[in-house]
Amino acid sequence: MTPLEQSVAAAKICELAPVVPVLVITDASKAASLARALVAGGLPALEVTLRTPAALDAIRAMAAVQGGVVGAGTLLTRDDVFAAKEAGATFGVSPGATDLLLAACEEARLPLLPGAATASEVMMLLEKGYSVQKFFPAEAAGGASALKSIGAPLPQVKFCPTGGVSPSNASQYLALSNTLCVGGSWVAPSDAVAAGDWSRIEALARTAAALPR
Repeated sequence: MTPLEQSVAAAKICELAPVVPVLVITDASKAASLARALVAGGLPALEVTLRTPAALDAIRAMAAVQGGVVGAGTLLTRDDVFAAKEAGATFGVSPGATDLLLAACEEARLPLLPGAATASEVMMLLEKGYSVQKFFPAEAAGGASALKSIGAPLPQVKFCPTGGVSPSNASQYLALSNTLCVGGSWVAPSDAVAAGDWSRIEALARTAAALPR
């Protein structure tokens, strides 16, 4: 899968909804129910971060949920890429980008949202053919105003800002012409997941899905 093909696929995933839930799952037995609630609320693209021992099992469970498009976040190594693909991930997200990681995703045919925080990083990825990227850590890197500034000389690159994005600032990012969607964890609060409060999560997802862009 070429970088151009990856960018086209990544753009289609980003266009599914204004928010991609960023999920840190500690109990894989709750993964399918969580996915169903989020999808029912209008958020089909789901990023499961590879930060817990339960992550790969969670991806397997979510991959079976009708209407869901499940990806793996926090991809750091070649092994991460192939383990995520084997578990059923259909896209990947990384906090940054290395040549080895990009090559692994191209080999595995796993569309990737590679992370970038500066104009130089964005240009490096664009030079390699990646025109759809993750702006991370969004708030720490300057927020919506920084992303707007990057977009002025680099309008051909589109982003999914993640990191510190919340209901209070998501609209600022979504109003930018170079933002396709945002990534955020607020739609699946840990207390709601632990309690199995799927109706609350569906309601949060429905509100997020209605955000204008």
